[in-house]
Amino acid sequence: MVISRGINPLIELQKQIEHPFGKGTLTETGVQYSTASTGLAGTATSIESATITLPTGAKVVEVEFGLTMAVLSSGTADGMKWNFQASDDNAAWQDLIAETTKAASTVYVDVTTSGRFAPTGNFTGSNPFYVRGMARSAGTTDTTSAKVKNSSYVTVLYKMW
Repeated sequence: MVISRGINPLIELQKQIEHPFGKGTLTETGVQYSTASTGLAGTATSIESATITLPTGAKVVEVEFGLTMAVLSSGTADGMKWNFQASDDNAAWQDLIAETTKAASTVYVDVTTSGRFAPTGNFTGSNPFYVRGMARSAGTTDTTSAKVKNSSYVTVLYKMW
């Protein structure tokens, strides 16, 4: 998709929309999640990660994220912590949202973060770049399980050089 934003008309902005998470068996409701991952009490676990690949020569202008994860606690003693991160090298991670705490729940609860993000720190929008969901227990008694929802998306606005 080519977009014009009143910038130099010789440089066209393009948009790429990715739905890289929660793929799997079709469901009656159309709602899918990734395979659930469970971390040790208090230890952050990568729930699901995705690689976003743009055309060669693409320069990222802006990234929009709409990311949803379902979290579950093994008990009611500890809350659950979660966040999403991005990285240029799949090793050094930049938080897209600070680690957030949710009250303990023994049934899955969806948590969502969304918005536009200007690449910074360990995420400058290189090609490719990586996105992942993280979760852990807020304490040392319970474990936290989590899974990423298929409606999660990454939209990249870029220009070609």
